[in-house]
Amino acid sequence: MTARRALVLLALPALLLAACATTGGPTSAGGEPARQAYGLDGASGVTPAQPAKADVAGGGQAAAQPAKNDSLPVPRIFNPDRALILTANVALRAAQPWAVSDRVQSIAVGLGGDVMGLSQSGSGEQRSASLTIRVPSERFNDALRQIRDIADVEVLSSSVDAKDVTDQFVDLQARLKAKQAEEQRYLALLARADKIEDILRIDQVLAQTRTQIEQLTGQLNSIKARTEFSTIAVSITPVLVTPTPAPTPDPKVYDPSKTIERAVAALVSVVRVFADAAIWALVFGWIPLVLFGLVVLVSRTRARIAPTA
Repeated sequence: MTARRALVLLALPALLLAACATTGGPTSAGGEPARQAYGLDGASGVTPAQPAKADVAGGGQAAAQPAKNDSLPVPRIFNPDRALILTANVALRAAQPWAVSDRVQSIAVGLGGDVMGLSQSGSGEQRSASLTIRVPSERFNDALRQIRDIADVEVLSSSVDAKDVTDQFVDLQARLKAKQAEEQRYLALLARADKIEDILRIDQVLAQTRTQIEQLTGQLNSIKARTEFSTIAVSITPVLVTPTPAPTPDPKVYDPSKTIERAVAALVSVVRVFADAAIWALVFGWIPLVLFGLVVLVSRTRARIAPTA
């Protein structure tokens, strides 16, 4: 027992020295990497994280160069588990509406879509255009961003609408599965039928079921096509050119030409008055002459009748 106690007493200082060496190691050799990994230093205790510096730098650059046409709404997140019909209406104003409409068509084709309608009208500075494009729904946001970023274009108004048809889509799928199962049951009955009457009756009901299956399939395909492709209607109007106002003459400056113009205008007015009076006299001047002739005729007639009496 005495020997064991002596061994324990001798081993205890060695264990204490090993423990101190173990705890002191990370603070000397491995402490600095640990501090850097957790964002700590010896001076302040906390160092800014590197991703935060990148965000700050990016924010400063964005503030120095703001994006154009920020009024165009670009949805950030759509629920991929929902069946949505996405539509957008965008009104633009540009100096060259036809060129901008060509650019929008290129955007639609580049994103895997197509042009459903195009109208270009007007001439010169009064040109305008309107078009409807269709793009894949997963590229809907990209299309709006690229339309927003077209050079020399001003966004007048814009709207984005999402119609949720998930319930309708699920209901049509359930009805289609039920009709397909019903079709299989009628086919099984038709295979076992041995009477002509039964065969004709089953065939008639089977034809009705297949018609309903085709209708449901068509409705599903229509909804699927409208959810897979989104529609964007774009109207482009020309930039209004403000006419330059004519310079207003100074009334204090003497201008002989203005006096001549006023004198000529007054002379023309006087001549016009005399010409109008001559026309009136020519048109109505015979009436006094007729009356005067009648008076002379009556006077001579009375003068002849008076001596005879």
